[in-house]
Amino acid sequence: MPVFQYTALDANGKEVKADIEALSSKEAISKIRNKGLFPTKVRAQNAAKKVKAAAAAGPTRRRGTNAKVKLKRVTQFARQMATLQDAGLAILRSLRILEEQEKPGSFKRIIGYVAEDIEGGATLSEAMGKYPRCFNRLFVNMVAAGEVGGVLDVILNRVADFMEKSEKLKSKVKGALVYPVVVLFVAFVIVMGLMIFIIPTFSEVLSEMSDGKAKLPALTRGLLAMSNWLQGRKGLNAGIVATLPFLVVALFRLLRKFYYSRFGMDWLMLRLPVIGKVSYKTTVARWTRTLATLISAGVPILEALNITRETSGNEVYARMLAKVHAAIRQGDTFANPLRQTKTVDAIVVNMVDVGEETGDLDKMLMKVADNFDEEADVLVGSLMSMLEPVLIVFLGMVVGTIVVAMFMPMVTMMQVMM
Repeated sequence: MPVFQYTALDANGKEVKADIEALSSKEAISKIRNKGLFPTKVRAQNAAKKVKAAAAAGPTRRRGTNAKVKLKRVTQFARQMATLQDAGLAILRSLRILEEQEKPGSFKRIIGYVAEDIEGGATLSEAMGKYPRCFNRLFVNMVAAGEVGGVLDVILNRVADFMEKSEKLKSKVKGALVYPVVVLFVAFVIVMGLMIFIIPTFSEVLSEMSDGKAKLPALTRGLLAMSNWLQGRKGLNAGIVATLPFLVVALFRLLRKFYYSRFGMDWLMLRLPVIGKVSYKTTVARWTRTLATLISAGVPILEALNITRETSGNEVYARMLAKVHAAIRQGDTFANPLRQTKTVDAIVVNMVDVGEETGDLDKMLMKVADNFDEEADVLVGSLMSMLEPVLIVFLGMVVGTIVVAMFMPMVTMMQVMM
């Protein structure tokens, strides 16, 4: 009779590793549960040997596996894989079908490599875990829970639903930022064009008009000085100013790579007027939805918190989840340390508290996520309504200031002549 190696959790949450004899993986899982254990990994003993041998031999071909795959394609793959699993097809055959229909590229190769690893005896989650830029940790752990529970098709559908909702929320926030960025860019281009090409044509005329008659206004002198500086050093100064937006973006990305600067920026973002509320709502919606999805799939709460912390997208809430994780390890509830961190509204804490009492923590967290998603949509709409007139007025003031600075000397000269 085949022997299966398994890892499980007992009633106290302690990890247990052992072997068990069974005719199939489903029978092995059933026997493990009859012992009062919750299995987290089950694999045939010969398969484990094949995986170790393959790992020792090293990968034969892994070209293109470091390329990042778009979330939309991974979501579509999860949905199609769920459909094939629901139809009763073997995992390997399902992967080969999806590989065949995928367009040539890195994702097609990755699917092929996953199929090869499964042929070598690895589980689907182990094979996918080798390609973190394609299948993130949340995806892999959800698949592992589905394999152990025998509900892989259901789990894959949940993963697809989660990714679709997360991408939808992210797209809304990015869409809200497009308009102000475009307006500011247009304003920047217009001002640079006026300063470099238009104002110099007035410079000599204004200087001649002011000779011996009247002094140029301070605003006009400042504008002419700035225009002359931009044209200085054979246009090098103008080039430096033109690259400033790109340097700011590059600096921002560089700072995001360091923990303390990343934490500081996230902390500041949460405290900005209006934008801070949008950031708060979207971040809470993201981590509550992630945690709810993992718990509903059967992932242990401590592991689920670790995964959620890594995918929260905000260091302030990543630190909060780390504190909650440490408190739960010491025997505390979820709601108590969450309340003590003071990083979420009372309604979130109360929903978590009720979820723990009723045993429906995943449902309560999902309700929080849905509610905050709706509130974020309203805030984004309000932000857009407020930004449009503000940006138009700002652009008008900038261009108007330049025009006034050019015409003020003319008005002054007319007054002198009169």
